[in-house]
Amino acid sequence: METVKNNSKHSTAITRTVTSVVYMVVVAALCALKWCVPFTTTVFGTNVYWGSLGFDAVFCAISVLGCLEFLRAVDSGATPAERKISLAQRTFTIAFCAVTVPLYVILEITWQAGLLAMVCAFAVYFMCLAATSVFDHEKSSVKGTISCVFCMLYCGILSTLLTAINHLEKNSMSAMLVLIICTVFTDAGAYIIGTIFKRWIPLKLAPQLSPNKTVIGAVGGVLGGILGAIIAYYIMYLCGGMNSEIYVWRFNEVYLEFASERIHPLVSFILVGLGTAVLAMIGDLFESAIKRECGIKDMGNLLPGHGGVLDRFDSMLYCGVLVLLAFGTIIA
Repeated sequence: METVKNNSKHSTAITRTVTSVVYMVVVAALCALKWCVPFTTTVFGTNVYWGSLGFDAVFCAISVLGCLEFLRAVDSGATPAERKISLAQRTFTIAFCAVTVPLYVILEITWQAGLLAMVCAFAVYFMCLAATSVFDHEKSSVKGTISCVFCMLYCGILSTLLTAINHLEKNSMSAMLVLIICTVFTDAGAYIIGTIFKRWIPLKLAPQLSPNKTVIGAVGGVLGGILGAIIAYYIMYLCGGMNSEIYVWRFNEVYLEFASERIHPLVSFILVGLGTAVLAMIGDLFESAIKRECGIKDMGNLLPGHGGVLDRFDSMLYCGVLVLLAFGTIIA
């Protein structure tokens, strides 16, 4: 019996490793496409970087697949009487998550009004959900409507904010590197440090939500996020030079630019890495709370060894908010 259990764990570990390797290869390919294929076309006076569209497709897939996983989880976590969602509400929710990323990209490219389009689309779909709750009340409920609205925010809006990072006017490549590397290193740091030291420092971080997560693991996650930010900084730094008035590194039309000399860009990256690590762990714990509430182990099974799309990208969805604010307002 013990042998069977050990073989099962070994098989799961191999599956997780293979999935992780495939994930990293795909991410590296998308980064290379964004960085090394800066072919541009001017549309309505705006330069379109076609290499960025690869990430847009992935973020759209995260939005749609995450929406499907969330709605499935809601179904498994409550009886129809507790949380009814009508077919019309499901349709509107999935449609919004499918539309919001492409809508942002098109409107951002043409009129630089992507965020406005996203907000307006959310308002329209929200009113549609409310209308179906009123006119199809027998097949829906207030709790079900709230679940659909939350799904649009969690899967649709947060995925669109990742797309907004991908289309930042300045420092887009830097922001994407920080987002990807910091989330990966946060997970890795938490797992490695937690595994090594939990026998000596077994204090649980959130025992009711995730019994395997420890405080020392969280410390490792923070250190991993900071290390990831430093690595992202030096990837950009090693690709160019520096100007005395403004920090600029250039490679193949991709550059890192800071408008202030009062704070060194490395310090800015470290601070963003710190915040990203904290948000990544909060996002992971929140996902655990959703699964516990719904009584499920994983949100899906699309990614062998990791669960569903939301199990893999929950941290990134949370971190995208901070990275967008940092690189869209403060650093640039």
